[in-house]
Amino acid sequence: MTVRPHALALLIIGAALPAAPLAADPATPEALAIGVAQLRHSVGDWAVTTTFFAEDGSVANVVPGHYRFEWVVPDRVVAGRSDLPELGRSAGILFYVRERHAVIEMVSVGADGHLWVMSGPVDGETRSTPPTALADGRSMLLRFTRFNVSPDRFESRMETSFDGGQTWRPGNHQLFLRAGDRSKM
Repeated sequence: MTVRPHALALLIIGAALPAAPLAADPATPEALAIGVAQLRHSVGDWAVTTTFFAEDGSVANVVPGHYRFEWVVPDRVVAGRSDLPELGRSAGILFYVRERHAVIEMVSVGADGHLWVMSGPVDGETRSTPPTALADGRSMLLRFTRFNVSPDRFESRMETSFDGGQTWRPGNHQLFLRAGDRSKM
């Protein structure tokens, strides 16, 4: 039996994931359709401009990048890669539907090996992480929200909280523009 690299990555990452909070009921067909549409929308190549914010909310840096997503399991799992060459950063990303829990999850891991898991309602556009312990003793939450969605563009906002989600401050803003066929880039 041959195991495709994407399937092996899914097995490895799936074994490392914490259990998602259980929803009261599985996703309704309508909610599931919204979640699957989000996955379908993400498939393809994206030119991305990322604006990073300083602690005071001012712009700290603006960098170009590229994201690419493709189906691993149609209508359930999308795998991708993000590259920000100017910063020397790359990450592997999975988006997947957990129908029985009525959530979409996104996992991301970069060169530092930290696995970020972000979950949100299958019919929503916001996903957040569980509390993550930092080296300085604080705990941090991340919240990602996708908005201004159209067929060939969308925006994403990442916010951070250091007080258990009582207050949030901007971390970055991303503008995704569909890049089309990579052979034409």
